[in-house]
Amino acid sequence: QVDLVEWGGGVAQPGGSLTLSCAASGRFAMGWFRQASGKEREFVVWINWTGGGTVYADFVEGRFTASRDNDKNTVHLQMNSLKPEDTAVYYCAATGRTTFARTADLFDYWGQGTQVTVSS
Repeated sequence: QVDLVEWGGGVAQPGGSLTLSCAASGRFAMGWFRQASGKEREFVVWINWTGGGTVYADFVEGRFTASRDNDKNTVHLQMNSLKPEDTAVYYCAATGRTTFARTADLFDYWGQGTQVTVSS
């Protein structure tokens, strides 16, 4: 069993920033997903187990940066230039796959989710 613990959600104004973090009880390739109310869960970013490779969803448009601290088995998602449409519950997830994955079914473990609200 792998535990994922997330923190860092909250409320930001449009154009503002938030940083999400997720601590895992092991080292895996990780992903961030989000789910807005009434919508399906969607892929945000994948980061490989070394932190040297990332793949972002198109809607990110350079606004988000994923990173990891392997000494602490922690991944971070720095979100800048936030938009109201970024409002969602954000989930971190871990996968045992070593190749790029962007669909939820390819991730084995999930965090509890953290709410991000972008509103003026």
